[in-house]
Amino acid sequence: MEINIEKLKETVIERNTTLEALAYEMGINRSTLYRKLRRGPAAISLLDAKTISKSLRLSPREADSIFGGGYVSHM
Repeated sequence: MEINIEKLKETVIERNTTLEALAYEMGINRSTLYRKLRRGPAAISLLDAKTISKSLRLSPREADSIFGGGYVSHM
């Protein structure tokens, strides 16, 4: 899975939320989310991607633009 981290960050801002709030929704510590984002795609599981998509209320197209490949939008 390829993740567009910059697009994810932009979307968080567009949704008037924060990475800290997103981490809370995911049930993880803020520092854990930052670490996952720094490590890149290998650190973000499909479950993480699905949770992020749901928390940010992403459309299938938006999810695909962030996570690529249609992984999330077809879950």
